[in-house]
Amino acid sequence: MSEVLLEVVDLKKHFPIRGGFFHTVKGHVRAVDGISLEVYAGETLGVVGESGCGKSTFGRSILRLIEPTAGAVRFEGQNILQFTEAQMRVMRREMQIVFQDPYASLNPRYTIMQTLLEPLEVHGLHDLATRKQRVRALLQKVGLDPSYANRFPHEFSGGQRQRIGIARALILNPKLMILDEPVAALDVSIQSQIINLLEDLQQEFHLTYIFIAHDLSVVKHISNRVLVMYLGKMAELATSDELFAHPLHPYTQALLSAVPVPNPKIKREQAILQGDIPSPANPPTGCVFHTRCSFADDVCNREVPPWRSIQSDHMIACHHPQVASPSVPS
Repeated sequence: MSEVLLEVVDLKKHFPIRGGFFHTVKGHVRAVDGISLEVYAGETLGVVGESGCGKSTFGRSILRLIEPTAGAVRFEGQNILQFTEAQMRVMRREMQIVFQDPYASLNPRYTIMQTLLEPLEVHGLHDLATRKQRVRALLQKVGLDPSYANRFPHEFSGGQRQRIGIARALILNPKLMILDEPVAALDVSIQSQIINLLEDLQQEFHLTYIFIAHDLSVVKHISNRVLVMYLGKMAELATSDELFAHPLHPYTQALLSAVPVPNPKIKREQAILQGDIPSPANPPTGCVFHTRCSFADDVCNREVPPWRSIQSDHMIACHHPQVASPSVPS
């Protein structure tokens, strides 16, 4: 087992709901509500769930791009939620993010050279000649011609812009990268190129990834372990092979059964979830999934399911785990 690079302890992010003449707090949206896990050096942790389940908020809270409400985030043993602004600026060299929309994440008035030089300038690394040399070398690493450095973002395709975003995240030699749906806005053929690039870079630079996505086939391909989130909470956590072969949580089973099978001869029963996702401002009592679960009973309605280990490296929050057949073919 590799050493623990990142430890998240009971992480919460509740957004206040304000109303009335004095904008008083009327309630809270529980976007992330008690996430605890460890991320090991060199692994890729996939994070999946429906839109609005808190995946992106979870990733951004780890980096303090959004300030968490409670909990702890320990990077190499240090709780970065207690860091001052100056300490956090230094720590950001070790933790970077790649955003979903590659165009919106780039300054349209900056050339690519200016965009990639900026992190080095902010942290006071190297002289100008060395910085420019590093930028050109890194562009080549991500599959772009170094001569493109003087172009602007609008002169590139979506896939090329995402390569630039990856280069910007890599420019400071981080240890951890959070990839917030990095291929969701790209064509399928380009998605595979970016995924292969990320895998190659991970090997070369010894990177650790938290890979947030909704495309389960991509998550299965790139992840060592997968966390399933529902309504800001952890539903299931297991190795990628184990989760896709033997999903235990009814919500995980429903997600996996929705993945299309590229073979018309294979017939598979699809688990259809009833009703809409409850509001994170007013989550259900007990198990937050019980309002949509066909196996729910009075216990699910009353009691929050404990986070427990079913077997080695397979954790679940469910009173009645259901063994299912494989849902996503290899």
